[in-house]
Amino acid sequence: MDSSTTPETLEILQRVLNRANSCAMNEKPSVLLIDDEEGSRHALTMLLKGNYEVTGAASGHEARQRLATERFDIVVTDLRLPDCSGIDLLKQVKSYHPSTEVILITGHASAETAVSAMKEGAFDYVTKPLNMDELRIILAKALEKRRLLTENTYLKKQLREKYGFAKIIGNSSAMQDLFRLMHRVIKTDSTVLLMGESGTGKEIVAKSIHFNSNRLDKPFVAVHCGAIPETLLESELFGHAKGAFTGAVKEKIGKFESANNGTIFLDEIGTMPLHLQIKLLRVLQEQEIERVGSNTTVKLDVRVIAATNVSLEDEVKNGRFREDLFYRLNVIPLTVPPLRDRKDDIVPLVRFFLTKYCTAMKRQPMTISRQTLEAMELYDWPGNVRELENAVERLVALTEGDVIAISDLPDNVGRQHGSMLSFSYEFNDDGLDLAAAVSEIESRIITRALSRCDNVKAKAASLLKMNRTTLVEKMKRLKME
Repeated sequence: MDSSTTPETLEILQRVLNRANSCAMNEKPSVLLIDDEEGSRHALTMLLKGNYEVTGAASGHEARQRLATERFDIVVTDLRLPDCSGIDLLKQVKSYHPSTEVILITGHASAETAVSAMKEGAFDYVTKPLNMDELRIILAKALEKRRLLTENTYLKKQLREKYGFAKIIGNSSAMQDLFRLMHRVIKTDSTVLLMGESGTGKEIVAKSIHFNSNRLDKPFVAVHCGAIPETLLESELFGHAKGAFTGAVKEKIGKFESANNGTIFLDEIGTMPLHLQIKLLRVLQEQEIERVGSNTTVKLDVRVIAATNVSLEDEVKNGRFREDLFYRLNVIPLTVPPLRDRKDDIVPLVRFFLTKYCTAMKRQPMTISRQTLEAMELYDWPGNVRELENAVERLVALTEGDVIAISDLPDNVGRQHGSMLSFSYEFNDDGLDLAAAVSEIESRIITRALSRCDNVKAKAASLLKMNRTTLVEKMKRLKME
């Protein structure tokens, strides 16, 4: 297994292997045996039926009828049939079921026959008189190839489902805009620059792009540029030759080579020192690297997705980031919005993390009060999704009962809710200005509604069960514009 294989991929691969083993225990491989000589067909069936589920056919016509309604793991066919050739039948098998392996039997083997069969997708061919040991070996190899292809297809499907856009919680308009751009990006191999504050989920977006592209079964390698000491970063990225520096006792493959044919994710690219930015620019332009201490060039095919939580344009102006590298990275810029700009996603995220950590901590399912959810919606979450996840984990770990109340929230989260909801009043000697008090209550309720609806007035009006024009007029009267 490649050292760059992610734990998530290993988990899915284990499920695939378990599924394959389960199928292997319960089902015999199916073989369609096509031969117009009844004696030969019967003898082969008897020899194979102990290990295979064998179905016989005496002609190409009968075989096509079978193939139209049944699926077989392997087709074994004579090259010469009364109504068609084995090559023609091979083409039809591949058109019906591309993953089915075909083995040809011929009494007139030639180099031309072999080349023609292989071009059309035959797995192998055997000559008459048949050597049964040879046929059994070829059948076993064909079955193994089909199993690997089936598992690979299933693995791809599982990865796409795990990292599909639907798995990213994002009902807000800001996230839907991002998803639309991601759908276009996955069809290309272009370099992507992900921008957004820390904790917004840029690595999840990068993985979704990779695992929904045509590189999904190739490596995804993540490198946090700011977490690796500057003196080691070059060797980590590009590798080094034996003896390149003190401590380099053997040759090392860098992250770029590990990601060959796949995707490399360069997180916090803005922290990369200037001298390495020059080398990275060359890698992006030439798709080749040189290991530290080596003059040998290694050609690569790597898609680069970079991420930053600072403005690279500002870094360029301040002389901390190369302008040419910025333009090379900024081919397809995508911005991951902060949580305060996607308030609609807070409640679904809370419920997702609540289920996740109840399961992880082996707790009974917990519920969260509406008042608590409202408080969490009102909070700005400067640490974004990461801060929200940590808060929910802490609530699950520390809350004694099965219901999370507003009193269980950290003070900084619950404080704003109290200020937004509470309204105290006192009658003084002059009485109470009822109109002003009502206006203040209306303003607070409208503010809460707008906060929950990403400041979209039409949605807020619907939430408040009024027309949008009525809401706009009321906001003008309350001087809320």
